[in-house]
Amino acid sequence: MLLGTVLVLLLFGGAGAASAHAALRSTDPGDGTVLKSAPRDITLTFTESVGLLDDSFRVLAPDGKRLKVTDAGHGPGGSDTARVSLPAELAQGTYTVAWRVVSADSHPVSGAFTFSVGKPSPATVIPDTGPTEDPATESLFNMGRYLAYLAVALLIGTAVFRTACRPPEPFRLNRLLWAGWGTLLGSTVFLLVLRAPYESGAGPTAAFSLKAFERTLGTRPGEALLVRLALLLVAWFFVVRLLRLGEERLSRAWQAAGGALAVGLALTWAAAEHASAGIQVPVAMTSAVLHVLAMSVWLGGLAALLTLLHRAPSQLPAAVVARFSRLAFASVTVLVATGVYQSWRGLGSWEAVTGTTYGHLLVLKLLAVTLLLAAARLSRQWTGRLVTVAAKTESKSVVREKVPEPAVRERVPERVGGPPSAPEPAPVTAGPAAPAYRHGLRRSVLAEVAVGVVVLVLSTVLSGTLPGRAQADAAEAGPATGGLPAASVTDVPFAVGGATGKVQITLDPGRTGDNSVQAIVYAADGGLATVPELRLSFTLPAKEIGPIDAGLKNKGGYWGTNDLTLPLAGDWRMKATIRVSDVDQISVTKTVRIVG
Repeated sequence: MLLGTVLVLLLFGGAGAASAHAALRSTDPGDGTVLKSAPRDITLTFTESVGLLDDSFRVLAPDGKRLKVTDAGHGPGGSDTARVSLPAELAQGTYTVAWRVVSADSHPVSGAFTFSVGKPSPATVIPDTGPTEDPATESLFNMGRYLAYLAVALLIGTAVFRTACRPPEPFRLNRLLWAGWGTLLGSTVFLLVLRAPYESGAGPTAAFSLKAFERTLGTRPGEALLVRLALLLVAWFFVVRLLRLGEERLSRAWQAAGGALAVGLALTWAAAEHASAGIQVPVAMTSAVLHVLAMSVWLGGLAALLTLLHRAPSQLPAAVVARFSRLAFASVTVLVATGVYQSWRGLGSWEAVTGTTYGHLLVLKLLAVTLLLAAARLSRQWTGRLVTVAAKTESKSVVREKVPEPAVRERVPERVGGPPSAPEPAPVTAGPAAPAYRHGLRRSVLAEVAVGVVVLVLSTVLSGTLPGRAQADAAEAGPATGGLPAASVTDVPFAVGGATGKVQITLDPGRTGDNSVQAIVYAADGGLATVPELRLSFTLPAKEIGPIDAGLKNKGGYWGTNDLTLPLAGDWRMKATIRVSDVDQISVTKTVRIVG
C-alpha cells in the first residue's frame, strides 16, 4: 500500500498545464459574426495538429443547399489549421459550417458554427452532424483495440518469459505464443480496415470503400498499422526460431533481434495515440514505449507462468519462479514511473481528476493497479518461501550424499529370527510445505492475471478518452455564453431496467442562440444518481430543423455543455436518452418552448 500511496502523491502532486487531443481554438470567420462582405476562405485553428478527411467541411447556404467548396487543406499557420475556399459570390444570409478532422492522437473530433453575410437569415439551417462515431463502428473498433493490447502482451511477455526464465518443457507455451502472434495479426488487419469508417463516423459497411481505404493508408494511424503488420511478418521468423530451439537458449544476435521487434511493435502504439501529440513528444513517446513493453513483460509473463503452474505435470522449479519474480519487479518499477508521467501529462490540473471522464477512469485504474501490486507482493512472498524450501531441500540432499552408509550394516549380517535390521533412511523431500507454497503461488498469480486484465481494459479505454487537459483547452477555446437570469427547467421522468428517477434539464437562457445545458439525474428517493450515458437532442418539426445533438459531457455529478445553439424560437422536441446499464436504456421526449 505504501507504493500505491506514493503513486497517488506523484500522480496528483505535479499536475500542471499541458495540451493535447485537438480542441478548436478559433474560427475565421468567428462563430455568429455578421460580415459586410463574403469571406474568401474558412479557417479553423486547433490546439494541435490535425488530419483532414475528404469530407472535412460541409458548408450550407441560407436555403439549406450545400455549397461546392475546394478540397480541405492546411492554412499558412501550419498543420494545426484547416482551411477551405468558398465560391466567389455568396448570397446574403446565414451560412452553417459543419467540420470534422482527426486529431494527432488518432481520434476524430467534429463540430459546427455559423456566420452571416450582410444580415442573418430569418431561419438558420443547422445540420445533423450525428455522433462522433457510428455506434456499431465504434464498438467494433474498440473491440479490435482491446484484442490488440491483449495480444501484444501475450506475444512479447511469453517470448521474454521463455528466453529469460528458461522454464523446463517450454513447448507448453507454444500455443500461448502463437495465440498472441495470430490475434495481434488479425486485430491489426481488422483495425486497418475499420479505420476509415471510424474516422468519418460512417457505418461498418463503409469499410468496403477502396477510396477511403487508400486514404487511410496515407494517414499516420494507417501507416502505424501497416508498420505493425510488417513487423509481425518478420516476427513470424523469430517465433519459429524460438520454438525450434526447445530448451536451448537464443543466441545474443537473436535476442537483440527480438528486442528490436518488441520495441518496434510498441512504437506503433506510441506513434498513433496520445503520446504523439502535445508537450514533450520525444519524452512521451519514450515513456509510452517503455509502458507498453513493461506491461507486456509483466502481464504476458504472468499468463505464461500461470499456464505452466496449471498444465505442467512436473513441479515448476523454484529457480524459474524466482527469475520471473525479479523480472516482474523491474517491470512494475518501469510501469509506475511511466504511469506517473503519463498521468501528469494527461490530467493537466487537479480539477480534471474529479471533473472529467479521463480523471474518473484514471482513479479507477489507480485502484486496480493498487490491487495488482498487492497481488504481486503476495506472489513474491510465496516465491520467496518456495525458493527457501527448495534451497533447504538441496542442501539436505548434498549432505546426505556425503555421509556414507554405516559400515556395521555391511559386515554384521541379520540373524534369522533375530531383531530386524535398521531401516533405510527416508529420502529427503521438501515436505508438505512445497506443495502448499505452490498452491498459494498459483492462486496469487491467478489473481494478478485477473486484475491485470482489468487494468489492461482501463488502459485501452483511457487511450481513447479525451484527456482532462484537452477538455480544459476546449472549454477555454469555446465561446462563452452570457446567460440571462431566466432559464428553462424541464423534468424528464424515466423507468427502465429496475431503475426509476428523473433527469432535471436546465437550458440557460432558454432563448434562441447559444444556450448552456445542465442535466442532473435524481434517483427515486430524491438523491443524486449516476448513469453511464446521457444523450440529448433537439428537433423543431415546424421548420424541419434537427435533430441537433447537445453533445452532453459528464462533468462529475452532472452532465452539461455550453455549446448548444438553437437558431429559432418555437416549440422544440427535446429527446433525452438515458442508459442505466450495458443493455437498459430509454428515450423520453418532452416539448420545450424557446423564445426569441
